[in-house]
Amino acid sequence: MAGCNHKISQENLETVSFKRALWAVLLINAVMFFVEFSAAFVAGSVALQADSLDFLGDAVTYGVTLLVLGSSLKVRARTAMLKGISMGVLGLWVYGRTISHIIEGSTPSYDVMWTMGVLAFAANLVSAALLYRYRTGDSNMRSIWLCSRNDAIGNLAIIIAASGVFILSSGWPDFIVASIMASLSVTAAYQIIRQAYAELKGSDSMPSSDHCN
Repeated sequence: MAGCNHKISQENLETVSFKRALWAVLLINAVMFFVEFSAAFVAGSVALQADSLDFLGDAVTYGVTLLVLGSSLKVRARTAMLKGISMGVLGLWVYGRTISHIIEGSTPSYDVMWTMGVLAFAANLVSAALLYRYRTGDSNMRSIWLCSRNDAIGNLAIIIAASGVFILSSGWPDFIVASIMASLSVTAAYQIIRQAYAELKGSDSMPSSDHCN
């Protein structure tokens, strides 16, 4: 009984710690969405548009995750499944926007891209650091970590793309980075959906003796 109580106490501490980290990254992502969404249209950058929507999607994801913390594995897995699907849809949307910009032949403002890329990278680096310890949890926790990790990688790519736009006076670096970000989103979506599906199947056959009485 003492060992069981200790286990529950440790789990509660982990949950409280995870909640604090989630609230922090939720606020960071909500603020960055409004900042970068405005800058994306000023710059005419599809990569910044994609990244700003990532911030919005992540903020919503963190809020939903806070709501299901403490719920059963099945509920958390279903939530992760929905997040995986939304990430996949976002990736497909970015592909579409990239094709649209290629057809238009637009060239974004490299200075705005570079500034926002640095700011967004700093924000996602802080978020990823806060969530790093939870990267090997269930599909719900892992999806949170993958979101921040992918965003940080995408921000570095935006900074590189801004330099490419400046050197080449072309929108192609922006298009290429947007495509990479879309691919990261689709790949992460597949990983999350696969793990969530496995957890949903496993939760149906989980023996009740696994729980402390």
